[in-house]
Amino acid sequence: MRFRRTLTAVLAALGVSLGLSTVAAPAFAAPPTAVFTKVSDWGSGFEGKYTVTNGGTTTLNGWSVAFDLPSGANIGSFWDAAMSRSGQRFTFTNVGWNGTLAPGATASFGFNGSPGGITPSNCTLNGASCAGGTPPNPGTPGTPGAPSVTGTTNSSISLSWGASSGTVTGYRVYEGTTQRAQVTGTSTTVGSLGTCTSHTYTVKAYNAQGESAASASASATTTGCTNPPPGGKMAGAPYLYMGWGNPPNPATVMSATGVKSFTMAFILSSGGCVPAWDGNRPLTGGADAQAISQIKAAGGSVQVSFGGWSGNKLGPNCSTPAAFAGAVQQVINAVGPAVVDFDIENTDEFENYTVQDRILNGLKIVKQNNPNVKVVVTFGTSTTGPTAAGIRLINQAKALAVPIDNYTIMPFDFGGGANMYQSTVNASEGLKNALKAANGWTDAQAYSRMGISGMNGLSDQQELTSPATWTQITNWAKSNGLTRLAYWAVNRDRPCPGGGVTSNCSGISQIDWEFTRITAGF
Repeated sequence: MRFRRTLTAVLAALGVSLGLSTVAAPAFAAPPTAVFTKVSDWGSGFEGKYTVTNGGTTTLNGWSVAFDLPSGANIGSFWDAAMSRSGQRFTFTNVGWNGTLAPGATASFGFNGSPGGITPSNCTLNGASCAGGTPPNPGTPGTPGAPSVTGTTNSSISLSWGASSGTVTGYRVYEGTTQRAQVTGTSTTVGSLGTCTSHTYTVKAYNAQGESAASASASATTTGCTNPPPGGKMAGAPYLYMGWGNPPNPATVMSATGVKSFTMAFILSSGGCVPAWDGNRPLTGGADAQAISQIKAAGGSVQVSFGGWSGNKLGPNCSTPAAFAGAVQQVINAVGPAVVDFDIENTDEFENYTVQDRILNGLKIVKQNNPNVKVVVTFGTSTTGPTAAGIRLINQAKALAVPIDNYTIMPFDFGGGANMYQSTVNASEGLKNALKAANGWTDAQAYSRMGISGMNGLSDQQELTSPATWTQITNWAKSNGLTRLAYWAVNRDRPCPGGGVTSNCSGISQIDWEFTRITAGF
């Protein structure tokens, strides 16, 4: 962790000269500050750091730093804070272990941004200027601690927050600029809400002198959302890509292995919010459509995957959730899939939270219009579970009430090391815990919304998943009730010993279609 806490002595004196005498002015606690430092800049990107300092005389309970970056700029990795994004405004909020700052204490967080040569602007700390300075109305309370959601029902959301410093008469809870509650304590329940509706709240303390700055925000969705339970396991469906790698005839593979489903990759943008196979092949009449017809003629089904790592994605190119859902609907109408899979591993979608939210809100529309089509999101992972962007996606899906049928992780190219079975299990357990924390599910409920999408043979990082290891992973997924299993890709399910990673073979000794045969047993 790049976190450091220090204590510094803070001395303040304020006086007014009246003739030969001096009268002390009213004392007030200095507001906290957040100071930006550019650690390094390499032209195409930079590393930035903010240091939050509590210069007051009472404890600061929670902090939120927000700033703007120029159009086209982005933030990739970050640490020691949680990040959200709205357009070009980026907000960093303390994590559990660095939100409480005693008088004089500091907390730091950092991030990598792009391009280089830029600096943040319009910085606010808990809604006030990052520069601190004299409060606009001395005597008003300090900013309340960041609120947290303590409970939800079909018609209410319960909140609690950290107490403000100074003299406090009470607290007001706001949704936007509308006051929703006024209490004397540090918790409340906002009622008379609609079923399955999303709300965002801030808190201000007040006394006779006025109101404090607004706290950081908290969002939640009331319960009662229509979210059909998973309808049993999806068929094991390895990825089949018609764009490279000497794609095999799917009917031949089905006959040889017993597999009944394939995940067809990838739907991309052919320009703007217009979908096409690989961004350039037509939805109907081309090689992809012919392969799908062969699969269905042999009694099989297809999953359609949107996105992937490379290429021009629909998420950034569709301007609204409705437009994104409309593009997906074109594909559903053309293909008739059993499952739509949204592989949002690329940073343009996964780590751009504006686009991530656009996709999630679009998926609500897709599911509403196609209740019998399962919706899957697929994303990368660390060896211990989802990364920060994955955790954010899971939590935001809950907050927005998105009816996702399955969360699939890709446990490869993730530093898995020599034991890919154990690394995959560890990553999956991390996903389970994240789903439980976000949704209040049991182990069994979380497993029933989970999937694994591996890479057969050698990965790009030379991680080895042998047929024996894939059998272990498949058996673990079956025994724990996971509902999706896939791998990348059928094109590579052929032998080519020697350690090379190519598009048409696995890099290891194996039997033709061996990984597909194992996957069919799921």
